[in-house]
Amino acid sequence: MIIRDARAADAPEIAAYWNPLIRETSITFNTKERDPDQLAQEIGARQKEGKAYLVVCEGSEVCGHATYTQFRAGPGYARCMEHTIILTPAVQGQGAGRLLMHALEDHARQRGVHSLIACISGENTGAIAFHAHLGFRQVASIPETGYKFGRWMDLIFMQKLL
Repeated sequence: MIIRDARAADAPEIAAYWNPLIRETSITFNTKERDPDQLAQEIGARQKEGKAYLVVCEGSEVCGHATYTQFRAGPGYARCMEHTIILTPAVQGQGAGRLLMHALEDHARQRGVHSLIACISGENTGAIAFHAHLGFRQVASIPETGYKFGRWMDLIFMQKLL
């Protein structure tokens, strides 16, 4: 597996594995599927801002991505980033997520980021365990924040100081 910067041309592959997770799972509270053209623009915009948008590949296939952006607006939050990491089911549990997160953390450290925040659906116990294994600690839980599939779900905040 290799980690590299995402390219606009990766957007259709990213959307192809991300959209079923949006439609069919509670790992995200979002219900709007990702449009490849908008995703390509997002990749370029993040990278132009100096923020990471990375992919993990097995051969020529994109198997996951990770990115970060400022946690909240305003200069006081300039060194606190919220990240997203999404993997295809085929590479989960094979080290791809660890590789992506280490690369994302290295990128963030090099740019003076102090803190990474993970905002995780309370139903996504795999992501909670994954982040805890990487040194993130739960710092907050907001009950019944997200609504999807006819039910309320908690939002878990996990943080790692870099």
